[in-house]
Amino acid sequence: MQAPHVPLWFGGSSAPGIEMAAEHVDVYLTWGEPPHLLKEKLDRVRERAAAYGRTVRIGLRLHLIVRDTEDAAWAVADHLLDVTSQATYARQLCDRAGEDGIGWQRQFRQHGGKVPARARELETHPNLWPGMSLFRPGPGTAVVGSTAQVTERLLGFRDLGVDTFILFGNPLLEEAYRVAETVLPALGVAGRR
Repeated sequence: MQAPHVPLWFGGSSAPGIEMAAEHVDVYLTWGEPPHLLKEKLDRVRERAAAYGRTVRIGLRLHLIVRDTEDAAWAVADHLLDVTSQATYARQLCDRAGEDGIGWQRQFRQHGGKVPARARELETHPNLWPGMSLFRPGPGTAVVGSTAQVTERLLGFRDLGVDTFILFGNPLLEEAYRVAETVLPALGVAGRR
């Protein structure tokens, strides 16, 4: 590979995707999953990269729903479910139920294509909610909770070797401000310890 080069970022959960990442990319991107599942995948990526004499950085794409309290955050997730139309659910779930992408299959298994009455019914790990993928394409896992809980989950992912986070919120601008005012300062304090 040419040096210096533009850093390559890539995501893929299939065996060929992981192999491509291991051999060629600088940052392997993945979606949020329960930590034990994410650890298994990241261990495979690192093992395959080592076979090429390489190391790769790890990036994680997550939605954040952060509020002053956990109950308030889950109420926001409930609201997102409530305001989503049946047509959107049908388009996202019915048209993609048989999709062959490994990442999508892993995501789909977390909710089984079922829209719950309450968001928390799909909580797959403390504060981890795959419900965003019920109504939008792409990475669909959210960390839902208070500032302290969201910070704790992000630090847990960091402990698995994630060093790059791509964070989303809904609506984008308002949540970007909320995360900048709550989570980022909390991570800065925790990061200095």
